[in-house]
Amino acid sequence: MNEQKFNLLLADDDEDDCDFFKEALDELHLPISLVTVNDGVQLMDFLFECSAKNLPDVLFLDLNMPRKNGFECLTEIKKIDKLQHLPVIVFSTSLDMNIVDLMYEKGAVYYIRKPGDFSKLKKVIGNALSVTAENNYKQPAREHFILQP
Repeated sequence: MNEQKFNLLLADDDEDDCDFFKEALDELHLPISLVTVNDGVQLMDFLFECSAKNLPDVLFLDLNMPRKNGFECLTEIKKIDKLQHLPVIVFSTSLDMNIVDLMYEKGAVYYIRKPGDFSKLKKVIGNALSVTAENNYKQPAREHFILQP
């Protein structure tokens, strides 16, 4: 995995969560570039401005964001030709199984409940990048959809 450079996009309105995410990536010592956006409107604007060749490798998407939430963004992403194959990992504080099932049906690749512990955060992000690459950025069977630290 170290040979591949990951271009990641994080859509999250919580500044602390963004900082912890960045710190976790730094400690993983992987070749990664990270862009963050703070709400769903910024996310969709960023994705529209990207050419098909410059799309992020993986989008980590928070569900509860202002102006346009993660559910609305995922629905929109999956309807746009150039974005349909963008791997989306839902990254949320909630673990409501109805929401998890809906995110799976809408085409998210994985679902992660944000851990409160930094070492678990680091572990689950590293695991998410590994399994996403190993599965060629495709959605797994439903029983493997939720990633645990």
